[in-house]
Amino acid sequence: MSESDIIAAISTASGRAGIGVVRVSGPRLGALIAGVIRTAPEPRRATLSDFVDAQGSAIDRGIALYFPAPHSYTGEDVLELQGHGGPVVLQLLLRRCMELGARPAQPGEFTRRAYLNDKIDLAQAESVADLIDAATAEAARSAMRSLQGALSARIGELLGGLVELRTLVEATLDFPDEDAEIIKQFDGAGRLAKVRARLEDVLSASQQGSLLREGIRVVLVGRPNVGKSSLLNRLAGEELAIVTEVAGTTRDAIRQSVSIGGVPVHVIDTAGLRPSADPVEQLGIARTWAAIEHADLVLLMVDATQGEVEADRDIMRRLPAELPHLRVMNKIDLVPLGPGLESGGNGRTVWLSARSGAGVDLLREALLDFVGLHGHGAEGVFMARERHVHALQLAQRHLERAARQADKLELLAEELRLVQLALGSITGEFTADDLLGEIFARFCIGK
Repeated sequence: MSESDIIAAISTASGRAGIGVVRVSGPRLGALIAGVIRTAPEPRRATLSDFVDAQGSAIDRGIALYFPAPHSYTGEDVLELQGHGGPVVLQLLLRRCMELGARPAQPGEFTRRAYLNDKIDLAQAESVADLIDAATAEAARSAMRSLQGALSARIGELLGGLVELRTLVEATLDFPDEDAEIIKQFDGAGRLAKVRARLEDVLSASQQGSLLREGIRVVLVGRPNVGKSSLLNRLAGEELAIVTEVAGTTRDAIRQSVSIGGVPVHVIDTAGLRPSADPVEQLGIARTWAAIEHADLVLLMVDATQGEVEADRDIMRRLPAELPHLRVMNKIDLVPLGPGLESGGNGRTVWLSARSGAGVDLLREALLDFVGLHGHGAEGVFMARERHVHALQLAQRHLERAARQADKLELLAEELRLVQLALGSITGEFTADDLLGEIFARFCIGK
């Protein structure tokens, strides 16, 4: 497999459709175009054409679009044949392209070539797949902002300030007797503080974007019969979990994804937590704690008719200290209480009724607050992947070390170099080939 090969693929989804697209990319497509189209299309103009086989018989009739290099998606010559969307017709058309010298494209190979030909950076390339896979409208908008370069621009600003600081430090190393004065004269400490502050902002925005892409894992926990399954059904808008007055009805975790304000929320209803001699219930309880270990947020549900009892406090004590939680006081329809959302010494508490729906909107607001999107939706948020967040966190750790080593210029210079490497891996400035292979292998064929 070579980057100079001509590649071709069906770029529309499998199955029957009104229109199907075969995409071809590579150097010097003139001979292939002449072999499949009776009349060569003008560059960047839609042309109605017959698509023909080796004998000159028409395979299909449709629109041909030709984009000469370098002004194309991949930076190479690109031909798009838009015909009827029948699987047999598209396969015949693809086979004709193979006869004329193309080979089947690998997953993500068109976008990989766009990246290698400097049409887009790596963060933008990943946002192409995120846009295709977006599960909500807000996720799609955020992916589009990343494709347009929102994340890349923020990283570029960071790198600009970092390069200035590195230049100052490296130049100062050439004058060891005056290093303190030079650093002070050009406000090295202030420059470092500005880079750290900018990184904090980008990291915070990226974590929001990562949650918007991946969704948040929310686990419902509490004693038996406090209304966990009722709340799951209310959030999902359908009867997913069996609800009865019998404690311990839920024995296994039930998972459902819902969209709240454009944010994917993966809600997990779990078995009630209580001492039990029933081996099946014990297994369900063990799975509850396993789900908690992988949660982003825990909703600790309490029966408002009984108030918080020792068993609720015991569950709270057993939750991981670093795991965020939100207390949900359920069944307010059975007591003289109204819906509410309050903050106190024990964290935030929502008062609601899963049965009637009163106060559930307050819970949705609290979940959006947790993601950091309440009040303005995902406007301005760009899509980010877990890889991006990890790279920013690594850069943050090196900046912290740089701040501690500010009086030791050799160590400071090395930490700043490592910061630049971490940031450069996001846009692909410094990226290993094996990482590229892993990223593009997850794309669909034809993109």
